Amino acid sequence: MRRLAGLLVVPLLLLSTAACGSDDKGSDSASMTNGLPAITAGAKFGEKPTLAKGEGAPPKELKVNVISEGKGPVTKKGDALQVNYLGQAWDSTTPFDNSFDRGQPFDLTLGAGQVIKGWDQGLEGQKVGSRIEIGIPPELGYGAQGQGDIKPNATLVFVVDILKSVTIPKSATGTPVAQDNKDLPKVGTNTDGKAPTLTVPKTDPPTKLVSNYVLEADGEAVKATDTVVVNYVAALWKDGKVFDSTYTTGKPANFPLAQLTLKGLKDGLVGKKVGSRVLIVAPPSEAFGNEEKQGIPKNSTLVFAVDILTKM
Repeated sequence: MRRLAGLLVVPLLLLSTAACGSDDKGSDSASMTNGLPAITAGAKFGEKPTLAKGEGAPPKELKVNVISEGKGPVTKKGDALQVNYLGQAWDSTTPFDNSFDRGQPFDLTLGAGQVIKGWDQGLEGQKVGSRIEIGIPPELGYGAQGQGDIKPNATLVFVVDILKSVTIPKSATGTPVAQDNKDLPKVGTNTDGKAPTLTVPKTDPPTKLVSNYVLEADGEAVKATDTVVVNYVAALWKDGKVFDSTYTTGKPANFPLAQLTLKGLKDGLVGKKVGSRVLIVAPPSEAFGNEEKQGIPKNSTLVFAVDILTKM
């Protein structure tokens, strides 16, 4: 089964390949606080922080310091989170990445393996509105292989502002909409969290983008700047074969729409209501055109059944 998500989003920071950590205070100094590098400027929630260089041996286990505690709900596994962050290696004074400069928060599903283990573990059990600092040993980061500017076996330090946490429903809901066009695929209307059926007719595909409700909910309309959390089944029109599905892993996908490179999928989702199930048929001009992508033949018409579970 091919993973379509990797073809859709231009990654900003490729983080993926009960909060825990030591209760030891560690020694404080001008450049260290509670065993982690001190924030020397921009210490308040929402401000871009500046981190000191780590002193001495880095922590061998995950370490989480709450810099300021928020008053929102406690994050739990399976929640959709929106955060701002700055990341820096223990032995460096230069961040390798941060979302503050981009003005674009980072979205993830907690515990879904979309980020390094140190993030999944360190962000769980924290209150929305909190600023936390996380010290991540190599085995919970990028390990011996490193990643881009991150050296092999690097201990990482992140300052993370938890902006938002949303509970993800298991399925789309809403009113079934008649699927009476025999020339279009038919999508199941089950709401039990299992994959809906997707049946492609043996007819010529449409030449223009199709985006129809299967289940119409009453949520907010999706905007082109939103990040949506979705479950989907994706198939080829040619033979009806499913080439990707989030249901096989049981983990929804996060789609920042501004970064989607598959135009038909983005355009098919914008304007649709959160909580709905949508049939999208993307002709080659709205999909991958005359390029082959991970075994998807060139000039393929793609069919999607998408549950818009929530948006950030």
